[in-house]
This record gives sequence, C-alpha cells and structure tokens, in this order.
Amino acid sequence: MNQSLLIRLTAILGLLSVALGAFGAHGLRQLVAVDQLAVFETGVRYQFYHTFALALAAVLLDRSGVRPERIRLAVWLWLAGLVLFSGSLYLLSLREVHGWPVAFLGPITPVGGLLLMGGWLALLLSPQNSHPHA
Repeated sequence: MNQSLLIRLTAILGLLSVALGAFGAHGLRQLVAVDQLAVFETGVRYQFYHTFALALAAVLLDRSGVRPERIRLAVWLWLAGLVLFSGSLYLLSLREVHGWPVAFLGPITPVGGLLLMGGWLALLLSPQNSHPHA
C-alpha cells in the first residue's frame, strides 16, 4: 500500500464516517431503539477514530526512522478491525430494520476490537531503534 492509496482510503472512510454519523443522528431515531442507536454510534465513533489513525499512517509511511512494513501492518489490522468491529455493530444495531439473522456477529465484534488494538501495537513497534554513538 502506497501513501497515495492510503490518503484516498482515509478520505473515503472519513466521508463514510460523516455520512453514517448523520444517518444515525437523523435517519435512525425513528427506526431503532435508543440502545441500538447507541450501538450504531459506537461503530461510527470507532470508525472515525481509526480514520484519523489511517491519516497518521499516511503521514508516517514515507518518513525516515519508521519501519514502513509495520505501518502497513497497522493499516491492514485497522482496516480488518473496522470491518469486523464497526461493521458488526452496524449490522447488529440495524437488525430491526433489515431483519437479517445476524446474532452470530456478536462474538465477532471483540475480534475486531483485538485487531484494532493490534494495529496500535504495530504502530508502537514501528520506530526504528536508534543507538546513540558513544
């Protein structure tokens, strides 16, 4: 994944975060229960947080002093985590609307959360070790 693609992906996810947030704030209030609306909003919030993380990754990707393979790993973990975490929350919170049998997604949500955390761990491990000269 190169920096240009990552910037575009960040922009798409940011746009979707705003659109989904607006949909949740204005379109879902009459369609789902308050507790399900809160679940939907959690998905949007984590999607937005990790959109900013992707923007940070785009800035860091070509910088010296970081391991680009670890930045790319963080990006892939965040993307997979968003699909599983936020995606499952969206589908679970909207089951009154779509009527699909999605209860099996409940255990998938925490797996997505672990992937999101793994992305942050990859970012933590991305700086190259520098050894001061004696």
